[in-house]
Amino acid sequence: MKKGIALVLTAVLMLSLCACTVDPDSYTPTGDGLTWDEDYTGPVYTHPNQAGEQKLTLIYYPEEGFNPLLTSDFTNRALFTLLYQSLFSVDRDYNVHPILCKEYSMSQDMKTYTFYLESATFSDGSAVTAQDVAATLNAARSSSYYAGRFAHIHTVSLGENGSVVIQTDVPMENLPILLDIPILKESQLQETMPLGSGPYLLDNSTGNPLLRRRGDWWCKAELAARAPAITLVTAEDAPQIRDTFEFFELDLVCADPGSDRYADYRCDYELWDCENGIFLYLFCNMQSPVFSVPEVRSALTFSIDRDTIAAAYFRGFGRGASLPASPLSPYYSQVQAEKYDYDGTGETLKNAVSGANLVGNPVVLLVNSDDSLRVRVARDVGKALTDAGLAVQMLEVGGSTYRKHLKERTFDLCLGQTKLSPNMDLSAFFDKKGALNYGGIADVSLYSLATESLANHGNYYTLHQNVMDDGRVCPILFSSYAVYATRGLLTDLSPSRDNVFFYTLGKTMEQALVKQEN
Repeated sequence: MKKGIALVLTAVLMLSLCACTVDPDSYTPTGDGLTWDEDYTGPVYTHPNQAGEQKLTLIYYPEEGFNPLLTSDFTNRALFTLLYQSLFSVDRDYNVHPILCKEYSMSQDMKTYTFYLESATFSDGSAVTAQDVAATLNAARSSSYYAGRFAHIHTVSLGENGSVVIQTDVPMENLPILLDIPILKESQLQETMPLGSGPYLLDNSTGNPLLRRRGDWWCKAELAARAPAITLVTAEDAPQIRDTFEFFELDLVCADPGSDRYADYRCDYELWDCENGIFLYLFCNMQSPVFSVPEVRSALTFSIDRDTIAAAYFRGFGRGASLPASPLSPYYSQVQAEKYDYDGTGETLKNAVSGANLVGNPVVLLVNSDDSLRVRVARDVGKALTDAGLAVQMLEVGGSTYRKHLKERTFDLCLGQTKLSPNMDLSAFFDKKGALNYGGIADVSLYSLATESLANHGNYYTLHQNVMDDGRVCPILFSSYAVYATRGLLTDLSPSRDNVFFYTLGKTMEQALVKQEN
């Protein structure tokens, strides 16, 4: 029995699970392996193999498979860094690190990148080739998980001397931040268990998959996972994963506190947060009698109590964002964000509504009812609008009905959610044909500022100022996954976005950039 819980106590503890809730105020997620101790009164588990050979057990959903291009399930994706490698990896502070990329060059206009590869091998001993990289990236363009990253990637093709050439339709100062896409063998792009070039290989020879450490791994990096073999346990649902972690042999789980499926954890553990890039925001219908008024739109941001929303519905695993970028990213200015924070009373919006003679005006607030958490957030927003003097009608519908209302613009304001690309590209909101241009929020000026920011990250300040002053998009927060681990077993763990077992090869981007091409 694990976590130091004796067999005689198991039945009693299992019966008490229904009362095991986590007070959001009792902990704060950090990236430092914070342990939640204040209210825990049970025995403290110390891993027996800390000083010797590491033993590690992880969990997965068999039906989801192990293909990074085909699954979006975060439980399985937590394993992918152990199996696969990408051209680059991105740490939790959005710094980029070369992995499969040995060297790269960038044209003066920042629209053509050439990447040269390390002498890496897949787990079957075959070389990772430029053909594999190009084929994977072109397949990722059609992947629902990665498609958004290719909005400005025009072509991916083979270059000279075993290189891969990527051309973009706008200048992109930091294209590599988008290229942390796991590389697969060209011949296995549609397989459920494709080979990778990572430190572990998937062994399914016995019918019970496990991860085996590669003795022939092409690079020698320091890893938090050092076990010679990692046992895999079958997942059924969130409560079963929680129970397996608390009472049986399971060492790490990735959970989504912002999901209806989340189950609270109540045991001794170490805890990290792992940002997932999911962006919760409001957007206006530009034909709305209320939100077509610029002064009302721009006042909306001051009525949103982001910190309360994050604490109440995301259990602390959400970061309030008063700008349309992750607060962890280098594109987010905390000083600038404070200018658009909640005003504490909602008076700014109330005054704007009154000044525009819109008191009592009806407002339809649309939200996707398939997600109960979003419904709760939308109701809080609706209350803020009501307090400002508007007559709010909640339109809580799901599935095709929700999409129909989006298409027909039968709403005034909508609560949206999307997964922003790591470079916080906003162009899809403001491009006339952009995938996120709902409610007619496309705008030539804002689109131009969005693309200028891709060319020079110093322009994000101007972009964010204009987006917030305009008000057609109002940020709320970015959410994170919770990573629970056995105390003392994974002391070097440093989860980053899409990368629970993040590691680097000790090489910098400056060292990899060889020249500027004409």
